[in-house]
Amino acid sequence: MVGGVKFNCHWSQSGPVISDDQYEIINYWREILFNMDLIGAYENGVGYGNISMRIMGTNQFVITGSATGEIPDLEPGHYVKVNSFNIEDNAVQCVGPLKASSESLTHAAIYLADPGSNAVVHVHNIELWNQLIYKVPTTNPGMDYGTTGLAKDIQRLFDESDVIEKRIIIMSGDRAGILTFGNDIDEAVSVLMEYLNRK
Repeated sequence: MVGGVKFNCHWSQSGPVISDDQYEIINYWREILFNMDLIGAYENGVGYGNISMRIMGTNQFVITGSATGEIPDLEPGHYVKVNSFNIEDNAVQCVGPLKASSESLTHAAIYLADPGSNAVVHVHNIELWNQLIYKVPTTNPGMDYGTTGLAKDIQRLFDESDVIEKRIIIMSGDRAGILTFGNDIDEAVSVLMEYLNRK
C-alpha cells in the first residue's frame, strides 16, 4: 500500500503551513532519523516513520505529509497541519500541500493522553523492536497502524502502564514500529537514542 491513508482525511489543500521556526527544528531531527534509516521506505516503496510537533497550547500539530518517507530532504511543503481529529470516527481535518500521514491519529492519541507531550517520533528498527517488545509499553498485536483501534490502545497504555515515565511505545501490530515522545523533539529523540545505545 504505497502512501496509503486508512483514516478519513478531510484535507484542505493549501501552500506551506509550517513556520520557519517549526520547520528548522522538526526538519533537523527528521534528516538525522532519515540518515540513520529510522525513517525511510522499504524496497517495495512503502514508506515508514514520521515526526510531529504540537502547536503549543492546542491539540493541533504539524506532521510529515503522507508518502514522504522515501524523500531524503523535506521542504516546508512536505509538512501538514492537523487542525482537528476524531478518534471515534477515525478522522482528521488537515491543511497543507499534502494529506497528513496515515499515522496522524496515533500521534493525536499521545497528544490527547499526555498534555505535557509536544513532540512524537515514529520510527522503524527491527532489532530494537525485537529487543523491547512486551518489555516496555506495547500495543496489542491486533491493532494495525493508522486505525482507531491503535489510537484507543495507545490511550489504554497511558491508563494502565508506566508509559508516561518510559516515553516509548512498541507497536506490536506494526512490525518494527516504535514511538517515542517528549516535552519537545529533543527529548523525544533523546529517549529513542538512549534505547538504541543500550542495544
